[in-house]
Amino acid sequence: MGWMTDETGLDKCAANFVPLTPLSHLSRAANIFPEREAVVYGSVRRSYGQYHERVSRLASALAAAGVKPGDVVATLLPNTPPQAEASFGVPACGAVLNTINTRLDVDTVSYIFDHGEAKALLVDSQLISLAEAAIAQMDGPAPKVIEVPDDVAGHAASGRHTLYEDFLASGDAAFDWILPKDEWESLALNYTSGTTGRPKGVVYHHRGAYLMTMGTPVTWQMTLYPRYLAIVPLFHCNGWNHTWMLPLVAGTLVCCRDITARNIYDAIADEGVTYFGGAPIVLNMIVNAKPADRRDFDHIVKVFTAGAPPPAATLAAIEPLGFDVTQVYGLTETYGHVTECMWKAEDWDALPAADRYAIKAQAGVMMPMMEDITVRDDALNPVPRDKTTSGEIMIRGNTVMKGYLKNPKATAESFAGGYFHSGDIAIQHPNGYIQISDRAKDIIISGGENISSVEVEGVLMHHPAVSLCAVVALPDDKWGEVPCAFVELKEGATVTAEDLIAHCRSKLAGFKTPKRIEFKELPKTSTGKIQKFELRKLAKDMAKAG
Repeated sequence: MGWMTDETGLDKCAANFVPLTPLSHLSRAANIFPEREAVVYGSVRRSYGQYHERVSRLASALAAAGVKPGDVVATLLPNTPPQAEASFGVPACGAVLNTINTRLDVDTVSYIFDHGEAKALLVDSQLISLAEAAIAQMDGPAPKVIEVPDDVAGHAASGRHTLYEDFLASGDAAFDWILPKDEWESLALNYTSGTTGRPKGVVYHHRGAYLMTMGTPVTWQMTLYPRYLAIVPLFHCNGWNHTWMLPLVAGTLVCCRDITARNIYDAIADEGVTYFGGAPIVLNMIVNAKPADRRDFDHIVKVFTAGAPPPAATLAAIEPLGFDVTQVYGLTETYGHVTECMWKAEDWDALPAADRYAIKAQAGVMMPMMEDITVRDDALNPVPRDKTTSGEIMIRGNTVMKGYLKNPKATAESFAGGYFHSGDIAIQHPNGYIQISDRAKDIIISGGENISSVEVEGVLMHHPAVSLCAVVALPDDKWGEVPCAFVELKEGATVTAEDLIAHCRSKLAGFKTPKRIEFKELPKTSTGKIQKFELRKLAKDMAKAG
C-alpha cells in the first residue's frame, strides 16, 4: 500500500462512486439547458427539456409493454429524431439498444432479430415491409412492432401497427430512469457488416460509451453549443457515439435522412452546422457537387472522416471549400473512432501541399480515452517505427467491446494476448503515427511482392477524371495475382484504361501498376464504404473468363 497503510472507512459509497453512463449527459442537459435547441429535423425543433420528456415517455412505454432490464430493443430507423430518442430511451428502461443497418436484406435482418432476441422494434414506415418479411422468417418469438411514420420525408403509416407518437403518449414523462448498477452492464448491441458468413453481435457497455463521449470533444476541440450534422448512420457504431455525446456540450443534433451534397450544403448554410463525421465518399460527394447544389457559408466546418484513408487529392480539394478534415480510425468493436491524425501545426503547416495532405491521410495516434494502440507483429512485439515494417494494428482500452454475443470462440480469438486484433495492416512512423497499409485481406501479393491497394488507389485518385476507385487482386497465372482497378469517373469526364495505366506507371513501380482497369459504379455499404469483397468476386470471375 505504500504510505497509505490504513484505508478504514475509505470505501465506495453512493456519494463517491456512481457507475458511468452516457445517459447522465441528457439528464444534466435537460436540467441546465432546458430551453436550448437539442434536435432539428426539417420543421421539427425540440429543446433539451422536450428531448428529455420524450425519452422518458419512450422508456416508460417500453417498460409498460413488458420490456425488462437486459432485454433487447431493435430499431430500423434512418437518421431521424426517433432514432436519437431511442439512443437514450431504450437504455433508460434498462434495455439494450440494437440499431440495425437499414440496408440489410430480409434474411440478415431476420437473423439479427432472432440472434439478439429483440423484444420490441421501432421501425420507419418506409422499412415496414422489410421488417414484416424479416419477422415472418424468424424462428423465435416476434418483437412488438412500433411503427414510426415520417411526415417530414412523406412516409405515411401503414395502418398495421402501433404508431410511435401514440406509444410515446402512453408513457409517463416523470418515469424514473433505470440506470445501470454496474457500468459494465450492456448498453448496445451492434452487428458487424457480415461480409463473409453471419454478422457478429458486438456488445458495448455503459463505461465505454461514457468515456468515448468524454474523449471525443477533447480531441475534436469541440466547445459548447456545436451544431452537428448526423451523416454517419446512427445504426453504425451508434453514430460513433456522437448522439450520446452531444448533450454533454449542449450541442444541436441536425438530422439528415438522405445524404446528398445538396442536403449537406443546405444544412451548413441554413442550420449553421459546424461539425459532422463521414466516410471519404461523403467528402468526394461534397467536392464533386454540382454548382446548383452548392451553398456559400462563412465558417469552418470540422469533419471527422473514417473508413479507407482519404486520398490526398480529396483532402486537397475539400479543405479550400471551408472544411477542416481530420482522419480518424476505428471499428465497430471499438465503439467507432479510437485514433486521430492529430495535427501538429508548428511542424507541418509550412510543408508543401503534397506532404501536408499525405500526413493528413494517416490514422495517427490514439485518442485520450484509449490505453494503447500500436502496430505489432504476430508475436505481439511492436514493429520498428521505421515507416517500412508492417504489422497489425492492436488496441487496448475501455472502448473495446465486451465481446461478440453468443460467440466466445471469436471473442477469445480477437482478444488473444491482451489486445484486440483489428485485422488492419499498418506501418508506424518514428513519431508514433500509424499509417494504414490495408486490411489484411486486401493486400495484393504479386510475384512475392506485397502491394498496398491503398497506395495504388491514392495515385489513381490524383487523376482529374477519377471520382472514386478501388483496387483488388486479379488472379494471374504468372504472378499469382496482380492489381486490378475499378473506377468511377466524374460526371462528363472521359479517359481510357490505357491513360490511367500510364498515369499510374509514371508514379508507381511497374509491379504496383494496375494491369486492368474496369469502369463501373462501385458497390458500397450504407455507410459509404466500398465493398471490396464484391469486387474481388468480380475479379475472380473476370480471370476465369480470360
